[in-house]
Amino acid sequence: MAQNIDTSLVTSNSPVMHGRRMILTTESEITPENVAFVISRAMEIHNINSGEINYLWNYRNGKQPILNRVKTGSFENIVNKIVENRAAEIIDFKIGYYVGEPIQYTSKKDDEKSLDDMKRLNDFFYAVNKASQDQDIVEWQMVCGTAYRIILPNENRAIKDIKPFEMFTLDARNTFVVRSVEMGNKVLMGVQYYSYNKESVVEKPSEIIEHFTCYTNDWIFTIENGILVDKQVNALGYIPIVEYPANNSRLGAFEVVLPLLDMLNMIDSDRMDGIEQTIQAFIKFINCEIDAKQFEQFKSMGAIMVKSVDGAPADVDTVTTNLDQNQTQTTKDDIYDAILEICGMPSRTGGASTSDTGAAVILRDGYALAESRAKVFENMFKRSEAEMLEIALYICNKTEGVESIELLPWDIETKFTRRNYENITSKSQVLCEMLNNPKIHPILAYQSCGLFPDPEYAYVISMQYYDELMAQYEPVEVDEDEESLRTDGQISGSDKESDSEGV
Repeated sequence: MAQNIDTSLVTSNSPVMHGRRMILTTESEITPENVAFVISRAMEIHNINSGEINYLWNYRNGKQPILNRVKTGSFENIVNKIVENRAAEIIDFKIGYYVGEPIQYTSKKDDEKSLDDMKRLNDFFYAVNKASQDQDIVEWQMVCGTAYRIILPNENRAIKDIKPFEMFTLDARNTFVVRSVEMGNKVLMGVQYYSYNKESVVEKPSEIIEHFTCYTNDWIFTIENGILVDKQVNALGYIPIVEYPANNSRLGAFEVVLPLLDMLNMIDSDRMDGIEQTIQAFIKFINCEIDAKQFEQFKSMGAIMVKSVDGAPADVDTVTTNLDQNQTQTTKDDIYDAILEICGMPSRTGGASTSDTGAAVILRDGYALAESRAKVFENMFKRSEAEMLEIALYICNKTEGVESIELLPWDIETKFTRRNYENITSKSQVLCEMLNNPKIHPILAYQSCGLFPDPEYAYVISMQYYDELMAQYEPVEVDEDEESLRTDGQISGSDKESDSEGV
């Protein structure tokens, strides 16, 4: 099974890691004849990945190398082990910033059937609680660099209108996909495994079984302890396990700054050591002698009397070395700022100016950097979402009693809604100015303003509302000659009345 990194051998620093490795095979197809061999070779790489994932997961949860700190030399009893868990801060910010609001799926087509299909698909995603599962996916991505989701037909679908598929987020420590070495690195197999204790038989000890479930486009294999024990035809025709890599290197959000995070823990621990060592400093006696009993009285009473010996001045003092807290804080702040910049995090301190514009604050405090990182993440996420949507649409269209959804994966736009309310005043002004320009089509105004997560849908319902509003007003017949005179400003209503009286 997966090998864990032994943190007991680490005193203060994390092991060096550079992202997760892709598991590749030279086999062009996974068959019953070679599946066991492919799994055995794949586990050699996955065990390394799983050990690193487990280490990063524990690190995020506070199990960090500083807890194994050992101190030698003077004051060996003063060993502070303080975890300043900035890794958890980074992960929590990324999850909230990327998917704090649910991901929305919109149709690129604006006809009524497409909009209705999109609404039903969104209802199915809501039924499987996809919003919270997306947060789980992003959490795994940010911690260990990759995540896995499985989508399967709902076998317990007793009610006609219930969700046609089920969706689960898998533990990245016991899940992986095997890819081809050929161009494009196509996924050939998805694997999820676990171990269990086989029930004891008479005069036989309990046996640990490693159970693997392997999905290919054609087969579902069951392997136990390296032996193929079952195979079934994959009626779905797809590999239901979808990988969600955070980036091409499959690096976690804080993995690149592990040395800096460890250094922060060391600084905090050493500062507390310095404080305690100052309080528990040695007492030095100059030109005077004192026995243990007198010393205990001195500590309990808080005073001591000494006398000079042979004319030499006597003194009692403490041996202390004060830590320069200002320089230490400067070093810590510099390390923390470097962590924020490398991880694409906004600054928590900000500036002292009170006259900054909103755009200036966004640039100065690092939100522009966070946004640029988020855009890169979105593209990676959408690539995996397209694979998931293809499977979800296929299940919907093949499930009995479910009205077919005629949308294709590329007809669906995946939208992250975190930026909808940034600079909302400016976006509203852009929309109004473009709508007031007769040379700009209204749909372009809705698409360009950035105010709506689904501009096409917003345009359609807005036009419907406008037509319904206009239909409430009854047309009034107006004499054309009179109207032309009024609009041209030639005569007013009072002048017309006086003219008629004169006539």
